[in-house]
Amino acid sequence: MFALPEEHRMLQDLVANFVRDELMPLERTILAREAAGQPVYLTAEEEAPILARCRELGLWGLDVPEEFGGANLPSVALIGVYEEMGRTPVPFTFPPDSPNLHMLSAVASPEQRARYLEPYARGEKRSAIAISEPGAGGDPAGMITRATRDGDGWLINGRKIWVSRVPKADFLIVMARTGDGKRHEGITAFLVDLPSEGFQIEREIPMIGGQRTYELVFENCRVPDSQVLGALGQGFAPMQLRLTVRRLQMGAWCTGMARRALDMLCDYATQRSTFGVKLADRQAVQWWIAEAATRIHACHLMLLDAAAKQDAGQDVRTEASMIKVYATEMAQEVLDNAMQTMGAMGMTKEMPLQLMAQKVRSMRVYEGPSEVHRMTIARRLLKARG
Repeated sequence: MFALPEEHRMLQDLVANFVRDELMPLERTILAREAAGQPVYLTAEEEAPILARCRELGLWGLDVPEEFGGANLPSVALIGVYEEMGRTPVPFTFPPDSPNLHMLSAVASPEQRARYLEPYARGEKRSAIAISEPGAGGDPAGMITRATRDGDGWLINGRKIWVSRVPKADFLIVMARTGDGKRHEGITAFLVDLPSEGFQIEREIPMIGGQRTYELVFENCRVPDSQVLGALGQGFAPMQLRLTVRRLQMGAWCTGMARRALDMLCDYATQRSTFGVKLADRQAVQWWIAEAATRIHACHLMLLDAAAKQDAGQDVRTEASMIKVYATEMAQEVLDNAMQTMGAMGMTKEMPLQLMAQKVRSMRVYEGPSEVHRMTIARRLLKARG
């Protein structure tokens, strides 16, 4: 049922070689930065040749519509791409970042497509999205940032937090309330150019794994009517589309990280002996290997199933929630067992395992905590049964 076309398998092989040849050689540098307490990032000088190689290999705009020069690949083809990219902690994604691309593609006006979507699809602009607030993180429907009518435009007032990529972004997608409805009703998406008057970065927040997020303040930040993204008061649905795309990505990244950890576990277990017995011959290690392989395979099939449904136009929010929970917890366990197998070597900052483990740990929180996803899955299933 899930036999991929030959061209999709060839694409995955191409990406696997790209990760091996272009990204993995940078791991030592990235690990050293994280060990020194610096942000985990690629400098412009490091990123430039990688981006050039992406263009050379055709690894650009993989899910961008053909009208903007992209390949418009289906989700099932992208699962293998994201799994391979997950095999290294080097922070790089093929431009443009998919979730915001899909949100813009779904609801952008013709003017917004020309001004934002097209240059974004070509890699000429970068974006960030501001959803969470100090009092509404895992529950975005509880946001209180508000946009009020001001002549032919809007004034945005409020705070956002845990926003990634802000310093390098050319524009923000900002979620704010424009109506009096409760929960999902009355939430609108706005496009805010950076820099803008009335907008400021309040602070940079160091996160585990060398990641950085930002707290933002909006004080009478004025945007014209033309900056309303989608229908007024109907921003929750396209935001959910964006979150679903990211959650499937995260599931594939976790699968790739778990594959890398399992490879390292197996290599070490066949070489290392303790008390005269190879680790590979010890039952505890064998069970870790078997459990990892089984759960990685299950997660891969879950991803392909959700991707196939998404390509068919089905609503896969529930599947995405299941994957978000299962993949992050699966990867965390596989990484932890690999680190345990390698003993003190598994604890060193010189190995990629600890950095991937930190990334997975943060994934259990962002794009919705595991507990919220479990609650949502149960509610949808119970509602379907009346």
